[in-house]
Amino acid sequence: MKEEENKEGGGEGERGEMESTESSYVSSPEAPRKRSPPPPKSPTSDSMEKPTYLKFLVSNAAAGSVIGKGGATITDFQSQSGARILLSRNHEFFPGTTDRIIMVSGTINEIIKAMDLILAKLLSELHTEESDDAELRTKVRLIVPNSSCGGIIGKGGSTIKSFIEDSQAGIKISPQDNNYFGLNDRLVTLTGTLEEQLRAIDLIISKLAEDPHYVQSMNAPFSYPAPYNAMSYGPNGAGGKFQNTKEDRNNSVTIGVADGHIGLVVGRGGRNIMEISQASGARIKISDRGDFMSGTTDRKVTITGSQRAIRAAESMIMQKVAYASERVMD
Repeated sequence: MKEEENKEGGGEGERGEMESTESSYVSSPEAPRKRSPPPPKSPTSDSMEKPTYLKFLVSNAAAGSVIGKGGATITDFQSQSGARILLSRNHEFFPGTTDRIIMVSGTINEIIKAMDLILAKLLSELHTEESDDAELRTKVRLIVPNSSCGGIIGKGGSTIKSFIEDSQAGIKISPQDNNYFGLNDRLVTLTGTLEEQLRAIDLIISKLAEDPHYVQSMNAPFSYPAPYNAMSYGPNGAGGKFQNTKEDRNNSVTIGVADGHIGLVVGRGGRNIMEISQASGARIKISDRGDFMSGTTDRKVTITGSQRAIRAAESMIMQKVAYASERVMD
C-alpha cells in the first residue's frame, strides 16, 4: 500500500504522502459520498500559503502558562512562529467543559511551528522526573466544525485511518453534543507523543485548509451558545444586552473597559482598534476621557454591527484586557 505514495510533487515528501494515501482506501464500499473528492492538489498548492487556523482546548492553568508573565510567552511564540495566537477569555469555555480555547492562525507551516512551541511548553509543565518528554503520550483536543468532519473521516473512514497510520497518533472524533443549541463544532482528540500529535495536526490542518467553509469561519467568535441565556462581560459584569435579535447591521452593545486598560484596546496610534474593527467588521467607538459607565470608572466602548461582528470584536477587546489583568495579578 505504501508504494503509491509520493506520486505528486517530490521535494516535500511528507505533504505529498497525504494526498495519495487517501486513494489506497477508496475501494471501501460503505457511506457513499455526496460530492466527489476534489482532484489531489500538488503539495505546493495555494492551500499551503493561504492563511488558515486551528482551534484547540486548554485548561485554565495551561492557558496561563501559554500566556506567560505579562504575555511574554505568547508574544515570544508568536514572533518565533509567525502565527497569531489568540485565547478565549478567562471564563469563556468550550460548552460542556471548563477549558478555554486557543486559536492559532497563519500559514500551515506557521501554525505547526506555533503548535510545536505550545504543546512542548505544556508538556514541560507536566514533566515528571521518571518519564521522558519525548515518550510521554498526552491528549490534545482540536475544535472542528461539524461540516468539516466529513473531510477528515473520509469515505468509509478511509482518511482518518490513513491519518492514524501515518502519524501513529490516536484520532477520535466526538459525537455531536445536542445539549447546546447552535453548537456546530465537534472535538477531535489526538493521543500520542508530541511528534505523533504534530504529524496528525499537520495532516488534519492540511485537509481542513482545502475546505472553503472551514477557512471562512476563521473570524467566527469564541463565544459559544450557553445552555442557558447568560451574558456577562469582563470582571465588572457591566455590559448591555443585544437590543434586537435580527441579524442586521445595526445592533449595538456597550461594554465597560477599565480606564487604565483603554490604551491597550486602542493601541499605538489607534492600531489595535483599527485591527479589531477590520477583523470583526464592527464599528467601535470609545467614550471621551471622564465619560464613564454609570457608577464605575469604566470607559464606554460601543460596538455596532451584526451580532456576529459584535461578538467577534468584543472577544478581541476582552482579550487585550485579559492580558492586562493577568499582568496586574502577577
